[in-house]
Amino acid sequence: MNANTRRSVNRLLPSGAIFDAPKKKIELAKLEEVINDPDFWSQPEKSQKVMQDRKRLEEAVAQSGQVSAATDDLDTLFELAKEGEDVLGDIEQGMKGYASLLGKLEAAMLLSNENDHLNAIVTIHPGAGGTESQDWAEMLLRMYLRWAERNDYKTVVTDRLEGDGAGIKSATFEVNGPNAYGLLQAEIGVHRLVRISPFDANARRHTSFASVFVFPQIDDEIKIDIKEGDLRIDTFRAGGAGGQHVNMTDSAVRITHFPTGIVVQCQNERSQHKNRDSAMKQLRAKLYEFELEKKRAESRKTEDTKLQINFGSQIRSYVLAPYRMIKDHRTKLSIGDVDRVLDGDMESLMHAFLVWRKTGKTAGEGGDDLDD
Repeated sequence: MNANTRRSVNRLLPSGAIFDAPKKKIELAKLEEVINDPDFWSQPEKSQKVMQDRKRLEEAVAQSGQVSAATDDLDTLFELAKEGEDVLGDIEQGMKGYASLLGKLEAAMLLSNENDHLNAIVTIHPGAGGTESQDWAEMLLRMYLRWAERNDYKTVVTDRLEGDGAGIKSATFEVNGPNAYGLLQAEIGVHRLVRISPFDANARRHTSFASVFVFPQIDDEIKIDIKEGDLRIDTFRAGGAGGQHVNMTDSAVRITHFPTGIVVQCQNERSQHKNRDSAMKQLRAKLYEFELEKKRAESRKTEDTKLQINFGSQIRSYVLAPYRMIKDHRTKLSIGDVDRVLDGDMESLMHAFLVWRKTGKTAGEGGDDLDD
């Protein structure tokens, strides 16, 4: 057995502080008592939150059991190796699975901010550049929806404004699932794309920008004071790509909040009432984030949501020509497999961001400068 292999496994073994299974089992038992109450389902919104908490605790307890089982399996393999058995391949395979499991546990530890566990509302806007930037905005939308699908998150596109010829002028969507907001905070800011434009007959290299904003979908326990007199509610006919499913009624809703200038809209439902409810949910989330933003203005580590959508302001660059590379300018993480990321495999980028946010440590410079 390779000595380096043994040392690598020792570094992966849990210290006991990664999770507290007994405590979580006690919390789970208390939730079960609440769920068994005959009046539990009389308050659907509250009961839904409790069920989500139960699922989160059940997953944590299950992960604890998985780590214990994996540790026992590796211990057994080491004993067999000491006895001369050829199990190095099994050890290497076991280490990979073990490292993956501990990586998920580490991510859960890093998602410790107050609202990290909440659902998310994401908005994408293209920068200057017309069709080229609008197409880039749609590529980002596709990337996030693919990421959500890979991770079993449910998504609802509440607003989508088609671009002129290609791409989108804007899009807003919900991502519903555990830690959606905590993970997607890694995407807040300006994203830069460098590629040979498919819309340029001369096949020249173009640089495009799009901004991404993420808001926590706050629950009803957090009170946001919204006065009816501060709102203007407009209805209009929902847009679309045409065809037999075009909505011919004025069901789309746009809400303007005068004190802050925040504007939200929803047009994905045929019911004006449902669109209004969805728009109000977006407004509550944005007002909550607006107030948080004021409180943490002095201690912000990054200027992400305040930057203009142009050169020098990007948090991440995606270069498709003359070489292929993605680089996050905050964490310094570089990835060569661009297609994999654009197809929704964003875990390494999100994990590096969480580590950077928690510790200030980067993934190492690496890769090209990407500023040319």
